[in-house]
Amino acid sequence: MATNMAAGILRGYRDLMDNQSDERVKNWFLMGSPFPTLFMCLTYVWIVKYAGPKFMEKRKPYDLRRFLFFYNIFQVSYNGWLFYEGVSRWFGRNYSFRCQPVDYSYNPEAVRVAELCWWYYICKLTEFTDTFSFVLRKKNDHISNLHVIHHGVMPLSVWFGVKFTPGGHSTFFGILNTGVHVIMYSYYLLATLGPNMKRYLWWKRHVTSLQMIHFVVIMLHSFQLLFHEGCDYPKFFIWWIGLHAVMFYLFFTEFYKQQYGRSPPLNAIFEKKMN
Repeated sequence: MATNMAAGILRGYRDLMDNQSDERVKNWFLMGSPFPTLFMCLTYVWIVKYAGPKFMEKRKPYDLRRFLFFYNIFQVSYNGWLFYEGVSRWFGRNYSFRCQPVDYSYNPEAVRVAELCWWYYICKLTEFTDTFSFVLRKKNDHISNLHVIHHGVMPLSVWFGVKFTPGGHSTFFGILNTGVHVIMYSYYLLATLGPNMKRYLWWKRHVTSLQMIHFVVIMLHSFQLLFHEGCDYPKFFIWWIGLHAVMFYLFFTEFYKQQYGRSPPLNAIFEKKMN
C-alpha cells in the first residue's frame, strides 16, 4: 500500500510539473524542478542561523562597506529596471487591475512578461546577500525571524508563480515590491556612505511603513478576485499571493512595534476607530 501511495504521489507530481505548468518556462534555468530552489532556501537558513554565526564566532567582523556600496547600487538598478518594465506594461498596454489573466501564448510580449517574472525570481535569490552580510559583519541582532523567513520563503514562493502563472494578475505584486525595494536599497546605499549621512537617514521608519502599506495593497488586489466571477486566473494563486501578504504584514507589525515602541500607522488608525 505504501509503495502504491508513493507511486501515486510521484505520478501526480510529474503530471503537475510536466502537464499543468507553463510549457514556455520548462527548460529555463532552475525551472525544471522546485527542489534546487528549496535546497538553496534551506541552505540559506542553515548558513545564517547556524554555520555562519559559528564560523564568525572567534573572528572579527569584516568591513564590507565598499562591497555593500556596490551591492546596493546593483539592487537599486536591478529592482529599478524590473519596476520600470512592469509599470510600462501595466500602464502602457491596457492591463486590468480588476482581472488580468495570464497570456500563455508565444506572442513576443507574453514571453517577455514571463521572462521578467523569471528575472524577478532570480532577484529574490540575490537578496540572500543581505543576510550573509549581517553574518560576516557579526550583526546577529539584525538576523530576526522576520528577516530570515522573508528571504528564505520568497524565492520558492516566486518559483511556483513563474512555473505556473508567469504574468497576468500576479505581476502587480512584483511591480509594487520592486518599487518599494528601490526605495529600501537606496536607504541602505546612503547608509554605506558613513556617519556623515546619518542626519539624512531619518526616514527609516517610513520605509518600514511603506513596506507594510504595500502588503495591504497586495492583499486587496489579490483577494478582490475572489468576488470577481469569470476571471480566468487560478484561485489557488489568489490565496497564495494574498496569504503571503497577510503573513508578512503581521510579521512587519511585530517588527515595527519592537523597533519603534508603538503600533504602525495603519494599525494605530484602526485601533483609534475601534476605541
